[in-house]
Amino acid sequence: MSGELDALRNEAETLRKKIREARMAVNDTTLSDVAQPTQTVGRISLRTRKTLRGHLAKIYAMHWASDSRNLVSASQDGKLIVWDAYTTNKVHAIPLRSSWVMTCALRTKEGNVRVSKELQGHNGYLSSCRFLDDSQILTSSGDMVCSLWDTETGQAIVNFVGHTGDVMSISLGPDHTSFVSGACDSSAKLWDIRSGACRQTFTGHESDINAVTFFPNGQAFATGSDDSTCRLFDIRADQELMLYSSEMIVVGITSVAFSKSGRLLLAGYDDFNCNVWDTLKGERVGVLTGHDNRVSCLGVTEDGLAVATGSWDSFLKIWN
Repeated sequence: MSGELDALRNEAETLRKKIREARMAVNDTTLSDVAQPTQTVGRISLRTRKTLRGHLAKIYAMHWASDSRNLVSASQDGKLIVWDAYTTNKVHAIPLRSSWVMTCALRTKEGNVRVSKELQGHNGYLSSCRFLDDSQILTSSGDMVCSLWDTETGQAIVNFVGHTGDVMSISLGPDHTSFVSGACDSSAKLWDIRSGACRQTFTGHESDINAVTFFPNGQAFATGSDDSTCRLFDIRADQELMLYSSEMIVVGITSVAFSKSGRLLLAGYDDFNCNVWDTLKGERVGVLTGHDNRVSCLGVTEDGLAVATGSWDSFLKIWN
């Protein structure tokens, strides 16, 4: 039995080597070289415009609504709060059965807020969730599975199985037919929502991937990892295009988001800062400082005019 396992491991390693060689064979240039003639963006300086106060414990997640005004946050104080970012008022405060909330998503703010359905099926903690529409939601879990749910029936429609570690983050493609997931197996996977199949697997990180986000055009995505790096992967080229790191940064990354154009990549770090990277050049062009604990989540509005960061210091900050 052990001999068969060793043979299979060797075969898998041989296949991985062939894949790496095939990728290198078509890797005829680098993003840095192609972007050389492109003008630099200069120093990015964003200011704190609003501070949202109301949570009594660590904030773990936030998500903007499509109106670019309202956002939802989840905290260890056991509450979801929907905020009006213009006025800093709380629109809704929703008590939860458990204080261990790792993710949240906001589809609409209209009408009364109540628990309409509980979705049960995962065998581990829920790490991320995103609505496809009013009747479908996508989730990822510590049970190494992602699931698509019907919110009307409460049943799982499709289970996406393939990761060998806790799935920490998902990002929905602009066309809502695919999504990308990042996991503690140090890999990111691209999934077809319609078929439930894994289309591509991307490797390169040396530790857990905590965050993933699609590039605005849907042809690439970025990842953030405990190995202190962010990476840009191109779906068409099937490989890594850029590495975002600094010798001065030796902490993990919790969250990532692109600007509306995709030229800037924002990443939240364990050292209380949010760094801004030039996507094309791979250079750090700005730092958002002001939180007094880990930046656990961040998001850019759909109109691209503001950034929100959430932190273990219990505050949310709006920047532009």
